Amino acid sequence: MIRILRSHEAAREEILSRGEARVPESVERDVREILAAVRARGDAAVMALNEKFGAPRQTALLATPEEIEEGYAAVDEGLKGVLARAKENIEAFHRRQKREGFIASEREGIVLGQRILPIARAGLYVPGGTASYPSTVLMNAIPAKIAGVPTIVMATPPGPDGKIAPAILAAAKIAGVTTIVKAGGAQAIAALAYGTQSVPKVDKIVGPGNIYVATAKRQVYGQVDIDMIAGPSEILVVADAEANPAHVAADLLSQAEHDRLSSAVLVCDSMALAEAVAAEIERQLALLPREEIARASIEKNGKIIVADDLREGVAIANELAPEHLELCVCDPFALLGAVKNAGSIFLGRYAPEALGDYFAGPNHTLPTLGTARFASPLSVDDFVKKSSYIYYSREAFAAVKDDVARFARAEGLEAHARSALSRFEEENA
Repeated sequence: MIRILRSHEAAREEILSRGEARVPESVERDVREILAAVRARGDAAVMALNEKFGAPRQTALLATPEEIEEGYAAVDEGLKGVLARAKENIEAFHRRQKREGFIASEREGIVLGQRILPIARAGLYVPGGTASYPSTVLMNAIPAKIAGVPTIVMATPPGPDGKIAPAILAAAKIAGVTTIVKAGGAQAIAALAYGTQSVPKVDKIVGPGNIYVATAKRQVYGQVDIDMIAGPSEILVVADAEANPAHVAADLLSQAEHDRLSSAVLVCDSMALAEAVAAEIERQLALLPREEIARASIEKNGKIIVADDLREGVAIANELAPEHLELCVCDPFALLGAVKNAGSIFLGRYAPEALGDYFAGPNHTLPTLGTARFASPLSVDDFVKKSSYIYYSREAFAAVKDDVARFARAEGLEAHARSALSRFEEENA
């Protein structure tokens, strides 16, 4: 049964606690060994590790064009239509994020500017094996495409039959991804980070994964960039007394079914609603195919917090900085301005978190474990880099050379000072 807490009676740490994925030293060690093996032996190590962790023996790591077409053809037309419509929505939203460089030349003889360029190669990790997530393909690939990344490499684990799930291949084809690595886990991250005989080395790796994937991403950071270290999925629903208990319970369970470590929290201003939602959760849990996982999540990390009012509810949400925040209230726009920390915000009675997971357009790769205090959803910005440039004419530099030299000497860097002054000393010699 989910716990019900009154905000003025519960300890703050109890209110703010959530599921955390602590990394055992054994996982850190195993991942280091996997990375070293792939770095040393390339394709052979990746295929051997795939086989060790349950995939059949492979003769090649990359999916062939025929395999991609076969997977696409195996998906029913209804789902392909949904994927295509989701792609349109995701593209429309992310195109608005694309930025251009700028040039500034307001002062005579001085040109300053910034260039925004796509990274050369992006690596996308898509979980697979026992479950498939075509939504992750679209959410990772489309921003990279809009940014102009010329080479996109997707890695996803094959199933027990050695094949990639058809829905993932269909999403890849719809998103325009043609280089697909049949590998999962830390070995896939290693292949993307270091490159192998058949896998191009990438500049950045994005996408969610299990504890081994997340640990591998953290360990290769510096060799490549990464999007974030994702923790367990989480949802916080702020609801008023008029909210439908069945809908709120369903939204909480939509995250609880992800993982035993997932966190589902309701903050409301009504004890009657809290008790009704708790009863609905119990009723709906019995109907879920993933009941065991969802129940473990609810019992370990789920909670309902009864606040004095919705203003206090939003304050609690800001402290928790959740991955997903639903404002399931009569007038969500009245509360929106008070929200400071959240990965993605869902407004009103008819914007469940699942809408954002799949279809609406904003990205579903979001900061977790309170990192929404300083981190942002995956975006086009994750696939670009910026360079600044500076031009000064002789006359413009002559006017500031002494300032530059004085600043350099204040820091004890005489060579810096001389580099500014030497051009004019030579002319006067």
